[in-house]
Order: sequence, then C-alpha cells, then structure tokens
Amino acid sequence: MKSIANPLHHLTVGRRGFITGTTLGLGAGLSTPAIVSRATADEPSDVALRDQDLPFIGTEETFSTHELMVLNDRLFLEDTGLAEIGPRRIGAMDEAGLNVQILSAHTPGVQNVPGRKGIDFAYRLNRMLVDGPMATYPRRFQAFATLPLQNPEASADELERAVREDGFLGCLTNGIIGKKFLDHPDFEPVLARAEALGKPIYIHPGLPPDEVFQIYYSNMRPEYQEEFQDQVLSISAYGWHQEVVTQCIRMITSGVFDRHPELQIIIGHMGEGLPFFYKRILEKMGEVTQKSLEKPFEQYFHDNFWFTTSAFPQTDLLDLLLKYISVDRVMFATDYPFADMKKQTDWFRAVDLPREAKEKIAFRNAEKLFGIKV
Repeated sequence: MKSIANPLHHLTVGRRGFITGTTLGLGAGLSTPAIVSRATADEPSDVALRDQDLPFIGTEETFSTHELMVLNDRLFLEDTGLAEIGPRRIGAMDEAGLNVQILSAHTPGVQNVPGRKGIDFAYRLNRMLVDGPMATYPRRFQAFATLPLQNPEASADELERAVREDGFLGCLTNGIIGKKFLDHPDFEPVLARAEALGKPIYIHPGLPPDEVFQIYYSNMRPEYQEEFQDQVLSISAYGWHQEVVTQCIRMITSGVFDRHPELQIIIGHMGEGLPFFYKRILEKMGEVTQKSLEKPFEQYFHDNFWFTTSAFPQTDLLDLLLKYISVDRVMFATDYPFADMKKQTDWFRAVDLPREAKEKIAFRNAEKLFGIKV
C-alpha cells in the first residue's frame, strides 16, 4: 500500500520551484487551466479601465505556520509565503488592489489531530491570527476558524468562542474528515452551532483516504510515481474538486438542510465542477428525492450554497456558473499564495459584466454574508 499522507514529501528544490512556478501549488492546484481573457492583454479593455477602482474581498486566502507545516509534513511549502502574514502579503494585496483577505489554515489544518492536542492546536492557531495579523492590520485581515474536527463537540464550542470572542466569520473544513463527510451524524453539533451563530462553513478540498487513493489514483508505472502524477491527480488536478461536489450532494440528500434550513455552505474553485454537471445532477437526483426532501433538489443550491472564484480566473467558467447560480451567491477569491492575486483581480476587472454585478461578486456579497465592510 502506498500512503499519500505525505504527498510530494521528497520534492527537491527544483521540484519546489516547479510548484511555485506554476500558477498554483499543492494547496490549490498544480495545473491551473490556461487563462485567456482581456485581463492578460497588453492594453486594458474599456471595462477594465472603468472598474480600476473596484474593491475586493478575497474569501479563500491560505496561511500556515511552521508548526502546522511540520505537523502535516508540508515544509516544502515554506518558500510559498504561506506562513508570512505581514508586509510581504500586504504588499501583494496592495499591488493587486485586494482590500481584505479572509484567512484560512492550509489543508488539512488540524482536523485529523485527535484529543486534547487537536483542541489546543486549533485554539492556538485561531488566537495567533487574532493577536498577530488581525491586530496589526485590522482593516485587511479577517478569518475562518480552524476546528479540531476529530472532536465535534469541542469544534462547535471553539467555533462559537472564535465567533463571539474574536470576531471570526465562520469556519473552514478540508475534505473528508477521517473517513466521514460533514453529513455524518457525528458532525451535527458543528452544523447546528454554525446555523445558530448564523455563520457559514467553507468546504475546502482535502486529501483522499488511502483506500480511495489506491482504487482511483494509484499507478504502478515508475515514471508516473517519479513525477507524483498519481498524487497530483488525486488532489488539485481532479480528485478533490469532485470530492467537494460529492460532499455537497450528500449533504442535500441526507437532509442536512431540512434539519438546518438556515445553514450556509461555501465552496470554491468556481463551483468545483458543479456547473458542468448541474443540469444532469438536477435531472437525475430530482427524480429520486421528491419524496425524501422538503424542497426540490435544485432549491438547496440557491438557498444554502455560496460559490467563489478561487484559483479559476476564467470568464467562460464564470459565465457557466452564473447561468445556473444567482450573481447574489458568487464571491471573489484568489487562493493566495497558490495563485497570483494581481492576475486574478486584473482578470475580474476586465470581465464584461454590469458594474452592479461585479460589485456584488467582488465585495458586496461577502459584506452581506459575513457582516463586514470593505
């Protein structure tokens, strides 16, 4: 059995350069689709010039610490800027015109750490943000709470503490938690507390369990192994995007939103592939859930889900997302430091949408959902 607990563990400096040289790294994606839009042209379009003053809130912006990278065997990511939440990051935000970053811990955070160690680690990470960047740059950084999800009751308590005492905007989870999705009864305390607090849960992708990796992604070809193709396929190239959509569909079918009708879920990466499958999913799942759900299957996507543009600055994908999802439920994100902030703000400034719609995506929807102001 080949474990993926420590993917890319043996990367050399050259390989690390490959990671950061591409648009995205391990935390978001090693193979971003080629960007072809007016934002990359030498001369800004009329729309881009019109919207040069557009404010931005980044809703999926990643951080880590040396301790967290050691825990998750991610020290090869030190050079990416993950652990720098000061002048370097602020400088990149200023250059891009990104007003606010909502920070979240790099996958998998501490959600796989059991017992008291996980509870204490999550608390220290959350307090580090409050006492560090959020205090030093109070207008520039907000945060999602990191939760010790091996203990759902403690996670619910830490979410409430972080929201009420420290002003956190919700929490972020990373893919499968052990071998369970959020629709598992074990996580009812977290879902109920998030709903009661009126704060969303951002579902970010995570590493698949070893069994899933072996069945879906493992390959015995030596060249395949040497280039880590199986591991990249299992995460940023394909696997974890499909996993997030699977988790969302499971939450609907298992009645999570019938039990918690006000619960709000955020997913990134332009819907994690959901827009492509949207009509097919509704056609098939709508037929078999009419008697088991309180609403039409489609309605849950409009009542309980929000979508961000993180790491997918492609106009055709945004158009497809907006074909099915209201502009009132789409938010801007960059996935920094695994994606270039300026490329993404430049791209969005050049997107040919009405100014009102662009303001909603860039910052107004986030202001409404999180109760903050640029």
